[in-house]
Amino acid sequence: MKLIFVYNADSGLFNTVSDIAHKVLSPKTYSCNLCALTHGHFKIRQEWMDFLKQLDIELEFLHRDEFLTRHHILEAEFPAIFIEENEQLSLWLDQASLNQLATLDDLKKVISERLQQTP
Repeated sequence: MKLIFVYNADSGLFNTVSDIAHKVLSPKTYSCNLCALTHGHFKIRQEWMDFLKQLDIELEFLHRDEFLTRHHILEAEFPAIFIEENEQLSLWLDQASLNQLATLDDLKKVISERLQQTP
């Protein structure tokens, strides 16, 4: 079983620089709440890293373009978290749910609760 976190941003240096600038200059219109919650302006938050280390599940982190290339789910909305079980991929936490979260603690709580419910 694996959780796949997909950011609403594309990979690559230009896209990374553009995302940083957008996050700094216009945070209210930034389109990836998953990134906003888990990353500062330049790097991943240590609190998030510590949380991820204690999870007992495989994790993968992809940008939107990387996910679409690998999984060809064109109707997906991002950010999102998918779960892969027995080679089957399904949506685990959708864009609307992620966008409603206000803090990193909210995200950690939702992930912990959902994992407890997952057989």
